[in-house]
Amino acid sequence: MIRAIVLDIEGTTCPVDFVSETLFPFAQKNMKAALLHRSSDAEIDGLVNEAINEWLTDSDPTSRRMLRQTTQNPPSTSEVEEYLQHLIQSDRKSTALKQLQGIIWDQGYKSGELKSPLFSDVRPQLDNWNNSGITLAVYSSGSIQAQKLLYAHSKEGDITERFQHWFDTRTGPKLDHQSYAIIAQKLGAQSDQVLFISDHPGECDAARKSGMKTAFCLREGNPHQEPRNHAVVHQLSDIDLGQINDPDNNQH
Repeated sequence: MIRAIVLDIEGTTCPVDFVSETLFPFAQKNMKAALLHRSSDAEIDGLVNEAINEWLTDSDPTSRRMLRQTTQNPPSTSEVEEYLQHLIQSDRKSTALKQLQGIIWDQGYKSGELKSPLFSDVRPQLDNWNNSGITLAVYSSGSIQAQKLLYAHSKEGDITERFQHWFDTRTGPKLDHQSYAIIAQKLGAQSDQVLFISDHPGECDAARKSGMKTAFCLREGNPHQEPRNHAVVHQLSDIDLGQINDPDNNQH
């Protein structure tokens, strides 16, 4: 019996291009201004130091070259900004970068410059699941802060209260099955009582390996179009929990 549903964001509840064409460029444009507050903002200062530590262990050849070319030890704020811009441009995952982007997006959402679009089926289906007593959670590579901002400032209004749990890569990598085992534990459910929905087949593979049920969200414009052997849904309302709960309908 499915007791909890864990949802990805990009390509699942929100169009992928909102992140790539709106959020990332907004963070890129405003990164330098945000880092200028380092001396007066302890959170930003801490994240700059975290980014430096990530940089020191970054094996990417471009990152290594940039580190060799730094003129200060530790690297200056402006040098860190160049490194972070490199991570944004190459779509690299970085916990410190995600947190900094969240701070910048917070300012953009609060000013009204940013409004997040959701697929039209998302809010009604979240309400249906809430009304059915299903626990809802988010698991995204974006920071928990960024996740909450996206849902708080959607074009459908603030829908954060639909979700009871929030997870990001501080829980673990999205392609590691152990991350999903941890999530199930924190949800207070057995893995086979949790349904994970994502547009990424590798994430679905990892979730299934942990014992979770899976659904591959195949929406128009998503970069991943091959579901492998996961159940395919084109919108959240396609999901039939009765069928998933049927013990004779085992996923293979």
